[in-house]
Amino acid sequence: MSSRLNVRVVILAGGFGTRVSHLLPGIPKPMALCAGRPFVEWVVRFFAKHGFNDFVLSTGFLSEVIEAHFANQPVPGVSVACRRETEPLGTAGGFLNCTHPENRPDAWLVTNGDSLVVADPSPIVRRLEAGDPAVIQGLYMPDASRYGTLRVSSSRKLEAFAEKHPGPGIINSGVYGFLDTTLRRFPVKRTLSFEYDVFPDLAPAGDVDVVTVDAPFIDIGTPATLAQAENFVRNNLSAFNPASP
Repeated sequence: MSSRLNVRVVILAGGFGTRVSHLLPGIPKPMALCAGRPFVEWVVRFFAKHGFNDFVLSTGFLSEVIEAHFANQPVPGVSVACRRETEPLGTAGGFLNCTHPENRPDAWLVTNGDSLVVADPSPIVRRLEAGDPAVIQGLYMPDASRYGTLRVSSSRKLEAFAEKHPGPGIINSGVYGFLDTTLRRFPVKRTLSFEYDVFPDLAPAGDVDVVTVDAPFIDIGTPATLAQAENFVRNNLSAFNPASP
């Protein structure tokens, strides 16, 4: 991906994974092995395939396991640093913990270490290049009943997060883009949530663009979806860098 912006990718990998912890003794959920590599490494490889080479992992629970794995920089051509939470900070708080005053990029991409949408992220960056302060990647679901959905205006702006409902809808994929200047507008709180604090604060001004995709998606947060992760990765090997384990 060629961009006029210098973009750093932050991967949120600090959660406890309580629903699947009994299946992953001694390792945090993002380190679950899929096709011979930890799931979070596949997330790095996906974004590397699209030209991103600067990564920070927000770690928390069993952070030393993630840190040890990435200490040897297993993904060619990219730099992966780890930034540990010493206390739970929430999704946006964990992200801010990865943003240092020095050497700031022009913009940030944020994604989860336990989920993946196999969709080109460059439309998010193009919206940031156009000056949008914040972008959410919306994901079309034919059955969105398991998820809350996004209410989107005719001009593709986020209006609100809606409750779960049966039928098709656009869900929050957990992939976000921010101009670095937008971080100054985040609410000042120690524990901070994207969904409950940041986006509801930015949306009323029309400052959150929604880029909607229809693409393969997995979230390994339940026993059932964790069991599907191996096949998901193998079925999408061409989306990763390199393409084979």
